[in-house]
Amino acid sequence: MTRVVITGAGCMTPIGQDVASFAENLFTGRSGIREMMDRPPELHFSRTGTVEDFRQAEWLTASQRPIADRTSAFAIAATRQAVSQSGLVAAYSGDSIAVIFGCSTGGRTTEEQEYRKLYTTGGRIHPLTVPRVMASAGTSLVSMEHGCTGPAFTLTTACASGTHAIGLAFHLVRSDAARAALTGAHEAPLTYAFLKGWDSLHVVSPTACRPFAADRDGMTLGEGAAVFAIEALESAVARGAEILGEIVGFGMSSDAHHITQPNPAGPAAAMLRAIEDGHATPDEVGYINAHGTGTDVNDRVEAEAMHRVFGERARTLSISSTKGLHGHAIGASGAMELLATVLALRRNLLPANAGLAETGVDPALGLDRVLLANEPASPGLALSSSFAFGGLNAVLAVRRFEG
Repeated sequence: MTRVVITGAGCMTPIGQDVASFAENLFTGRSGIREMMDRPPELHFSRTGTVEDFRQAEWLTASQRPIADRTSAFAIAATRQAVSQSGLVAAYSGDSIAVIFGCSTGGRTTEEQEYRKLYTTGGRIHPLTVPRVMASAGTSLVSMEHGCTGPAFTLTTACASGTHAIGLAFHLVRSDAARAALTGAHEAPLTYAFLKGWDSLHVVSPTACRPFAADRDGMTLGEGAAVFAIEALESAVARGAEILGEIVGFGMSSDAHHITQPNPAGPAAAMLRAIEDGHATPDEVGYINAHGTGTDVNDRVEAEAMHRVFGERARTLSISSTKGLHGHAIGASGAMELLATVLALRRNLLPANAGLAETGVDPALGLDRVLLANEPASPGLALSSSFAFGGLNAVLAVRRFEG
């Protein structure tokens, strides 16, 4: 079976607008969660994970500027970094490269701006509103910029969108349905209506996201993008590409249970399927980059799922969620967290779970190795998990590339 490796990566996140700065802030624990500059006063929370000082116009070409919403601009910027590092577009014909992205919320900045005009003043809607708000616009603009005419589509599975997208791109390359792929996710959802909608769910932290903490009080919303260039190992080696890591397995499941309340059976099934797809066993897993939103229910259910998969090993398995640094970027979270996982394997250093300093890990979860500090380690296999509203679960299994 074709082995699939990562040969390029790019990002636009609250903790870095390129991979080098993302890595520095990830391993120094420098948070990108900050007070909102224009916070609606009626919100019960005040912090978000925002990509600050993003110079959108500098990343876009003259033809892209009129049509790209902030979310599509994130996709364009992150992809350009991945393409530059990998040399992938120059190495393959356009019809052999797939573009598979996740995006759950589409062009919300444009949507709210234009609809506000319509509903409050009866103003004229901009003629490019529809293509700007399409969730698939990022995929289209990236495929056009790089001349990729292979399979191209956008997945929207709420908070699992990015992980689903990367997993399906991995399967396309592994099955030789595409020789290479640009894949990841992008989101820019932090608009007034979006914030108000999440506020009404009463799951957003009034302080800051602290996954698995004894005093956790909710999630922190974020935005951003991460994109990967992936290809067959044989081709990457033949052209002398630098290999950042290897994707070895992908697992999916549905809870078929409740639209907002997770069931541990679904996440457990996705983790097991990712491990099995990678021809591995649970005993080989040495690190989990958890979904870890910081809500009471999610963290309890995810912990239960890990106990079902790993048994007593769940207590001693190294686990961390990086959402305490960059927030929950909805569909883009899985892509950002895969980047953190790949960097951890390359550096033999597992990132700490931010927010545990005051009260430590909730003892009721039975997870004794949620990382309070960075941990030097060389796990043979790592998982990156995403578990979405509606019970849509996706998990990637990755290894450090050893040749």
